[in-house]
Amino acid sequence: MNVVLIGYRGSGKSTVGRLLADRLWQDFVDTDVLVQRQAGQTIREIFRDHGEAHFRALESAVIQDIAQKDNLIIAAGGGAVLAAENVTALKKNGRMIWLQATPEALWERMNMDPATADARPNLTAAGGLEEVKTLLAGREETYRAVADAALDVTRLEPQRVVGYLMQLI
Repeated sequence: MNVVLIGYRGSGKSTVGRLLADRLWQDFVDTDVLVQRQAGQTIREIFRDHGEAHFRALESAVIQDIAQKDNLIIAAGGGAVLAAENVTALKKNGRMIWLQATPEALWERMNMDPATADARPNLTAAGGLEEVKTLLAGREETYRAVADAALDVTRLEPQRVVGYLMQLI
C-alpha cells in the first residue's frame, strides 16, 4: 500500500513525505519532481512554454505510472486531485492523507522557500496570499472528499506531523 500526501503547496507534503519514507524504510516520490524531470523544465517553465493543460497531462501520466507501484510515500502536486483519473489511480493502491493548513501559514511557508518563487508560477492574476485563499477555497471540498484522513499541520513541526501520520497509518 502507498501513502499519498495531498494538500496545497506549502503544506509540507515533500518535507514530511521524505521523513515518513525514511521512518518506514520506503521510497519517496514527489509527482512535481517527476514531472519536471520528464519535461526537463521547471513547473514555471512548463506553464510558460506549454500551458497548464500540458502540465496536468504530464502530471497524470506520472501518476498513472507511480500508482502501479507499491510501498511508496507519494507527495502529490497540490492540484493533482482535481482530476478524477488521478484520484482513482492513487486510491487503487493508496491511502490519501490531506495535510491541511491555513492560507496564512501556507503563504508564509511558501515565502520561506526561495525555490518556490523561481520554480512555481502564479495560478491566478492576483498571486500572493489572495491566490492561496482563492485556490484553497476552491480545492478544499475536493481535498475533503478524496482524503481518507486529514491532519491540520498549521502549527506542527515536520517531525510531529510524521509522528501523527505513523499513528494514522
